[in-house]
Amino acid sequence: MTWSDKTLAAAPDGIDPDDFDVVFYPGGHGPMEDLSVDPVSGALLTRVLASGRPLALLCHAPAAAFAARNEDGSWPFTGYRMTGLSNLEEKFNSFGRKAIWLLEDRLRESGAEYSKARLPLRPYVVVDRNLYTGQNPPSSESLAERLVADVNATATR
Repeated sequence: MTWSDKTLAAAPDGIDPDDFDVVFYPGGHGPMEDLSVDPVSGALLTRVLASGRPLALLCHAPAAAFAARNEDGSWPFTGYRMTGLSNLEEKFNSFGRKAIWLLEDRLRESGAEYSKARLPLRPYVVVDRNLYTGQNPPSSESLAERLVADVNATATR
């Protein structure tokens, strides 16, 4: 099934990731506040990452990965190259002052190989295996284009 055949906006417990070619989490502070501690979402992310199907996380969405755990309790994203909203970009955000932690710091502390664009608020995408991450809102177009191109290339093989 392709993205054009079926889309779903539902709670993570209502999703069977096997029904989709791609799982995409958009950004916003929701992933930092809610999904970063949601075990159902964490289990979904763990399953998709292990499946080899594309998993895309934009802006603040990599925060949702903090709830993911392997069966042995380890973090499945350890050693993955990732990006997400940088500390400097968070300071530009009016909600950033309310954040009790910063995404860039937490990704590094958790074992991700974090990188970012040389300049803030510029598009930047990192792809590592089946994990696609975009640094900030301006990265959304580049992330989507890369994801669609890779999915289409896989479908034509």
